[in-house]
Amino acid sequence: MTYTKPLPQINPDTKDFWEGCRSHLLQIQKCSECEKPRWLSSFMCPYCLSTNTRLFNSSGRGKVYSFVVYHVAYHPSFKDDLPYVVALVDMEEGFRLLTNIIGCAPEEVHCDMEVEISWDDVTKDVSLPKFRPVVRIHP
Repeated sequence: MTYTKPLPQINPDTKDFWEGCRSHLLQIQKCSECEKPRWLSSFMCPYCLSTNTRLFNSSGRGKVYSFVVYHVAYHPSFKDDLPYVVALVDMEEGFRLLTNIIGCAPEEVHCDMEVEISWDDVTKDVSLPKFRPVVRIHP
């Protein structure tokens, strides 16, 4: 089956991120000078203007900062997904990621909900990082 939804436009700044995603690794840039993580990736740190950077692997865990539930498909390929959740997730490592929340009903999503990464392999070259609620098993 052909994937019909929009795909990321990979460029030199985001290439490492998307290659990591293809391997199911959430690789994020960190400034080698001020140590601040950054997403979106860029050639220069927006905090200290350094061009020295390195990659680190995120734990893939965070909390929902804010979210919206879409009830209208603004692109025809999303019609069968309605309703769906788009959220900003504050990651444990100190950066914020725009993503989808899956694995629960939209009405169950709330701010500060703990989430963890879940990979959606949409093509042979692209895996999208999505997030699902953390399930806690109590003894």
